[in-house]
Amino acid sequence: MAIYNDEPASLTVESITNSVVIEFNALKLNNIYTQFPEFEPFQRKNLEKHIASLHKRILNQLQLTAQERYNLFIEKYPNIEQHVPNYHIASYLGITQQSLSRIRMKNN
Repeated sequence: MAIYNDEPASLTVESITNSVVIEFNALKLNNIYTQFPEFEPFQRKNLEKHIASLHKRILNQLQLTAQERYNLFIEKYPNIEQHVPNYHIASYLGITQQSLSRIRMKNN
């Protein structure tokens, strides 16, 4: 369930490295805020950063070329190509796998 709107989640998450996952619901989160009030400003700051990041990603998708998006992606995640299948990278960038291959050939 999506924690903030009480609807089924529309996406799944796949870990590319070993991870620790913590699962909780909105009620448990509210209890955490009650028991540890200092956690709420910390979480609010995380949400603000997340919103800013999403906003920037949307603008990049609208304003930048596929080549520019790829360059930013590689700059931000320099070693990710060793761990993630091409179709995931292409999907993240909003391009086809063929376009990703062409961009990579231009970069070499």
